[in-house]
Amino acid sequence: MRVRSGSAESIGFMQNLRGGAAGGRRFRLPNFFRGNGGQPAASTSPTTDGHIPVLEEEPQEVIFTFEEHLEALHFSEASRLLIEREEAQNESEARNEKEVNKLAADYKTLEALVLQTLSQSLTGEINIEALTSAVKAISQEMEQDQLWRQRDRRPPAWRLTSWKKRHDSALRRLVEERMDNPSMPVAENGRRSSIQTDVTSMGRQLKDDLLWVVEVVNRCYPPKMDICHLYAKLYHENFSARLKKIAEFVLSDSDCMILLRWVNEFYPELLRKPELAGEIDTELLGKLLPKELLEPLEEQYLSKQKDELTTYIGRVLEEAKERWDKGEMPKKEDGCFVGTVAYDVIQLINGMVTSAEKVVGDRRKAQSITCQLKDLIERFRTFHNDIIKQNKPNSKPFVKANLGCIEQFSDVLQKKSHLFPNDVRENCLLILPDMKQTAHAYLLKPIHEALKPHYRKVGTSDWLNKSAFKKLLDGVKDELQDLHGSNESCHQKLTDQLYEEVTVEYVKRLLRGDVKLKDKEQQLKAYNTMRDNAESLHSLFTSMGSKQEWLKEILTTIAEVLKLQDLPAIQMQVVSLGSAYPDLSDRHVSALLKLKTNLSKADRRKVKETLTDALKEPSCVATRPFFSAVQLR
Repeated sequence: MRVRSGSAESIGFMQNLRGGAAGGRRFRLPNFFRGNGGQPAASTSPTTDGHIPVLEEEPQEVIFTFEEHLEALHFSEASRLLIEREEAQNESEARNEKEVNKLAADYKTLEALVLQTLSQSLTGEINIEALTSAVKAISQEMEQDQLWRQRDRRPPAWRLTSWKKRHDSALRRLVEERMDNPSMPVAENGRRSSIQTDVTSMGRQLKDDLLWVVEVVNRCYPPKMDICHLYAKLYHENFSARLKKIAEFVLSDSDCMILLRWVNEFYPELLRKPELAGEIDTELLGKLLPKELLEPLEEQYLSKQKDELTTYIGRVLEEAKERWDKGEMPKKEDGCFVGTVAYDVIQLINGMVTSAEKVVGDRRKAQSITCQLKDLIERFRTFHNDIIKQNKPNSKPFVKANLGCIEQFSDVLQKKSHLFPNDVRENCLLILPDMKQTAHAYLLKPIHEALKPHYRKVGTSDWLNKSAFKKLLDGVKDELQDLHGSNESCHQKLTDQLYEEVTVEYVKRLLRGDVKLKDKEQQLKAYNTMRDNAESLHSLFTSMGSKQEWLKEILTTIAEVLKLQDLPAIQMQVVSLGSAYPDLSDRHVSALLKLKTNLSKADRRKVKETLTDALKEPSCVATRPFFSAVQLR
C-alpha cells in the first residue's frame, strides 16, 4: 500500500499556500510595514559605515477558518472550532437560530469528511496526517459528549453525538467491503473448489489488512482506543459469520478440511505472528466457529482419515502377502531382509495424526484416527503366523524381515505415544512381543534340533572331556550363520535369545544328568570344565554381537558351588545365586547339590533352608528370570 503524505494534491491550494502539512497549521508571515497607509515600520537610513541595516521580521499569526481547515484536512482543528462555537451558543442567553443551523450543517460536513478519511484507512489512498487529525477530532468530540453528560444535561438536538459509534460503524462497513472484494483473490484451478477459493481469499485479505493496521494505522491512534484489537474483532466477527454460513451446508471432504484448517490452524497461527501477538488479545476473540458447527466438521474429517488409514494398511498387507504367496523374497538392504509394512504404515500414521492435530486443534481427537490399529496389527500377526505355519522356502526371509517391522512398530508405539490413544497403544504392545517370540522360536527351533546330540553329552561322564563340549561349541558356531539376515538390532536380540536358550539347555542337562562327583578332585575338575565352557560360550556369542554378561555369571556361580567343600561357603554361594534369581527353586538346588555325592542329605537341607530364609529378606533384589525355564523331570 502507498502511504500519502500531507503534501498530496488533495490538500489543495490553500494548504500549499499556508504550509500544507498538519504540523504547520499556523505560521507567521513577514511584516515589513507598521501603522496606517503603508508607512515604513522603521527608518532605512544608512548607518555611519554606509550599510543599510536589515529590518527584523516580526511574524504575524494567520488564523484558518473552519472551511480552510477542512480544505487543508485539519479535522482536529476544525472540530475544535465547532466545539468553541458550540460552547458559545451554550453560554449565550439568546440562541442564534442561524448560527445553530450553520453549526449543525458544519458538523455534518465534518462528519462526512472524517468518515471518508476513515474509509481510506486500509487502501493505498491513506493519508497519515489526515487520518491522525480525523482520529483526534473524534477523540475531541467524544470528550465533548462526556462533558455534556457531566453537566447532567442532554446535548442539544443540533449537536452530532456518538462519534465513537459512528467511527466503529465506518470501520465495520470498511471491513465488510474488504472481505466482499478481496484485493488479492486466489487463482482458481481445477483442484480447488469455489468454497476453498473464497475462504482462502478472505483469509489472506484478513491477514494483509491486520498487518497493515499494526504497521501503519496504529500510528494514527492513541493507545486508549486500542485500534488493533478493534480491527481484529471486526475481522473476526465478519470472517466468522461467513464461515458459519458455509458450515451450514453439506460440504465435500476437501471443503470440510479447508474450513477446519482456517479455524484451527491458519487463523491461530496468523494471530500468533509476533507483529500481531502484542497488539491483539486473542483470548477475547475466541473460535471462528461455535462447537455445534465444529463438531460435525471434525467428525466428517476424522472419519475420512480413519477410512483412508484402514484402506492403506490393508493394501500394504495384501501386497506383502501377494509377494510371499508368489514365492518372492523380501527386499534386501545392506545384506538384511527388510519389510515395508511397518515403515509405510508408520510414515502414514505419523503424517496423518500430526496433520489432524493441526486441522482439528486437539491431540486427543487426532489420535482417534489410529483407533483401529489393534485390529490391523492383529491382521499382521495372522499373516505372520501363516508364513511360519506354511514354512515355505521363502518363509524364513519373510520372518526375518517381519522382525524388523515388529521392532519398528514397538519403537514408534513407545517413543511416539502421542500418536495413539492409550488403550490402542497398550493393546498393540501386548501383541508385538508375542509376534517376536513366535518368530524367534521358529528361527531357533532348527538350531536346537541340530544341537540335541551335543546337548545330551552335558551331565554325563563325557561332559568332563573337552572334546564333547567342543563339538557343541562348533555346532553352535555353524548354526549361528543361519541366523543372519535380519537387521543388526534384531539379529543381536535373536543371538541373545539363542545364547540364553543354550545356557538354559546346558544347565538343564547338567541338573538332570547322571554324573556323580564323588570327591574334591572330581568336583574341582567339574568346576574347571564348567568355567571353561562358560568362557568359551561367552566368547563365541560376544563375537556375534551379544552383550549378555549375566549368562556367563550364572554358569560360573554354579561352578563355584561344585568346587566348594565348606558348608557355610556353599550356603553363601547358593544364597548369592538365589538372591540374583529368585526363580531358583528347591528342586533346582537339590539337583545341583546331588551332583556332590559327598554332601549329606542333612547338609543339603541346611543349604535349602538358608536360601529360603534369605529370600524372605526385603533387601533381596531380583534381576531377571532364568531357572523357571530350566524344566526338571
